[in-house]
Amino acid sequence: MDRAQIFKFIAKRKTAFIASVNEHGYPVTRAMLAPRKIEGHCIYFSTNTSSKKVGQFIENNKACVYFYKRGLVRYRGVAILGEMEVCTDQAVKDMIWRSGDSMFYKRGATDPDYCVLKFTGAAAEWYCDLKSGSVEL
Repeated sequence: MDRAQIFKFIAKRKTAFIASVNEHGYPVTRAMLAPRKIEGHCIYFSTNTSSKKVGQFIENNKACVYFYKRGLVRYRGVAILGEMEVCTDQAVKDMIWRSGDSMFYKRGATDPDYCVLKFTGAAAEWYCDLKSGSVEL
């Protein structure tokens, strides 16, 4: 897969898995809803400021985001390595806000428990049809 194919693939996924590093140096993986926005090699997610992962990314911004598609016979997966930034800037929060988010954030886009995770990918490893490879982003 080349860079364009990777981003076309991840744009269609409904679930992402993000990995942070905890205070003991171990990776912690969580399922997330689909990215809110993909722009260049940046991927934006919404989350709770109070979540444990936010604290982990503040302490150590190294991250991995994984996407996959499993068919009856075919399996494809992409792991993107990079850095995660916790964004509390109102312009960024407004950029990915959706009206349905008010179900989780009662104060709307200005809710202090609402933030954005901005992942900047540096390299990707992919697997597809018994082949694998890597690409710099």
